[in-house]
Amino acid sequence: MATTQPASDQSRIDGAIDALLQEDRRYPPSEEFKARANWNDPRIYERAEGDPEGFWEDQATRLIDWFKPWDSVLEWNAPEAKWFVGAQVNASYNCVDRHLKSWRRNKAAIIFEGELGDARVLTYRDLYREVNRCAAALKRLGVNKGDRVAIYLGMIPELPIAMLACARIGAPHTVIFAGFSAGSIADRVNDCAATLAITADGGWRRGNKIPLKDTMDKALETCPTVKHVLVVNRTDDAKQVPMQEGRDIWWHRALDESGNQVVEPEALDAEHPLYVLYTSGTTGKPKGMLHTTGGYLVGTASTHKYIFDLKEEDVFWCTADVGWVTGHSYIVYGPLANGASCVMYEGSPDYPDKDRFWALVEKYAISILYTAPTAIRTFMRWGKEYPARHDLSSLRVLGTVGEPINPEAWVWYREVIGMDRCPVVDTWWMTETGQILITPLPGITVLKPGSATFPYPGIKADVLDEAGNSVPLGRGGYLVLQRPWPAMARTIWGDPERFKTQYWTRFPGSYFAGDGAKRDEEGYYWLLGRVDDVLNVAGHRIGTMEVESALVSHPAVAEAAVIGITHEIKGQGIAAFCTLRGGFEGDQQMVNTLRDHVGEKIGAIAKPDKVFFTAELPKTRSAKIMRRLLRDIAEGKVLGDTTTLADPAVLSSIKQQYDENE
Repeated sequence: MATTQPASDQSRIDGAIDALLQEDRRYPPSEEFKARANWNDPRIYERAEGDPEGFWEDQATRLIDWFKPWDSVLEWNAPEAKWFVGAQVNASYNCVDRHLKSWRRNKAAIIFEGELGDARVLTYRDLYREVNRCAAALKRLGVNKGDRVAIYLGMIPELPIAMLACARIGAPHTVIFAGFSAGSIADRVNDCAATLAITADGGWRRGNKIPLKDTMDKALETCPTVKHVLVVNRTDDAKQVPMQEGRDIWWHRALDESGNQVVEPEALDAEHPLYVLYTSGTTGKPKGMLHTTGGYLVGTASTHKYIFDLKEEDVFWCTADVGWVTGHSYIVYGPLANGASCVMYEGSPDYPDKDRFWALVEKYAISILYTAPTAIRTFMRWGKEYPARHDLSSLRVLGTVGEPINPEAWVWYREVIGMDRCPVVDTWWMTETGQILITPLPGITVLKPGSATFPYPGIKADVLDEAGNSVPLGRGGYLVLQRPWPAMARTIWGDPERFKTQYWTRFPGSYFAGDGAKRDEEGYYWLLGRVDDVLNVAGHRIGTMEVESALVSHPAVAEAAVIGITHEIKGQGIAAFCTLRGGFEGDQQMVNTLRDHVGEKIGAIAKPDKVFFTAELPKTRSAKIMRRLLRDIAEGKVLGDTTTLADPAVLSSIKQQYDENE
């Protein structure tokens, strides 16, 4: 049992996002949407709760093809889970081969748009051919079942092709985000002892070439396990790219050598490793989360089909990078297992202009859009005129992912992008969970802006206090999961003890997500963000999410990030970094206005001690705000790795302003 903390320590969570819980706007599904929805009967929750293993077994039977059926659905000895025990399956077969048996063979699988306007469409037949050619090349280069393959590519079709080729032969892949530094690549490659790497000569970002091969070469100087490197010619700089003889092979030449060879998909045990994906850890060492095959396919295919109400005619666009788990689950494996048509975009949302996303929605008649709250707030700041340039009438479902969304951004997204008719599915999950866990079902759920609503059918969540007791409705605490789910990570690669300690010991028997949450009086879940993003101001615990939500609820503020700073009287104070909408001045009067606004929304104790105005916030290329770097600036530390930032120059501007105000 967890150690009991003083009662006052619960006050931060008890008081968190009270402003959000005053939200009284409701959006039930329209009768038209409900009539056509894949799920429109709320009794699905009751059926899944009554027999969760039966629910997941039904999903596995309906959505996935198996070479051999399972002996049992689940073996559970916390924290060790085995799903579909004894079954044999292959992810590549489910995402590619089986679709060739129907009209889907000529259906668009991947619709690619390069940043410079080049475009490619791969049908499922095309995808089958390219995956087989790549799989043959991997085998020819000595990659065997169980060997790890490191993939360092931008958002181009060769990335999912490489992933599916690895899955075909049973070689677990680790995809490394194309913005990571050489040191970060080396850490990941060495941790999983990859034997082959795949990269490109470069990539495009805001019209500039990103030297991927150069970065990979530097990383591999300290990676002795890598024997070969496949190099995609993306930027036509073949003559400028140094190729190490005996190690480096051009992708197109290796695949040409494969001809039209067919590599039969391996019949893999359901628990065979599919991929290792690294996520940040509090110790500074990345954690390699291991996801296996059968359960992961079931979890991602089910959530993708029913949360987004997928229809055969839909064009689905998840704007995440495949280097993150969102791209793994909802660009590659979930959508392709469901036979969806998926858009991949290589570049930035503001290149060549701030309407690029909306131009793509119009060009490809995209019907389902899944993006991040940070991106939505950026679009809000840019203004309505950019989406207004384009016909967005094809959209019918909108989704958000990555962090809690404030009600103002939620409503703007629905009204401006969704023309006040598209349901917004606000989803909560994480790298470790593999699949969405808390989410609306658009044909069933009455939506509340800012709330992720309820656990997906078959998922059992709870909110606990410090002592591990379930808190009553209307109160907050620590979000936990009390039942295993199919796509859950099985362990941390090479460190099972860390996996157990970090996720399963805080509340024995339950998975501790590391997030705070509050349930309102109707049982809706409101996510508070990471519990380590908690400020202790004069003995009061205040969530950064709470203060940020209060700030962006003011009409002048487009985006906000909040951090804790040292305060000689209160112990910890609050610094807020705000980006204002056009037409507002970042002067002392605005500072006072925003401080008072936060005081009104939360209480005087939450008023920021310092408010800084910046044209941009430091964000990754997947649009997440890097609060860690803001803390480094505030604490006068040497800035850590900034290679994932979309625009590293933003930091120097913020640092200068911060130093001038000290």
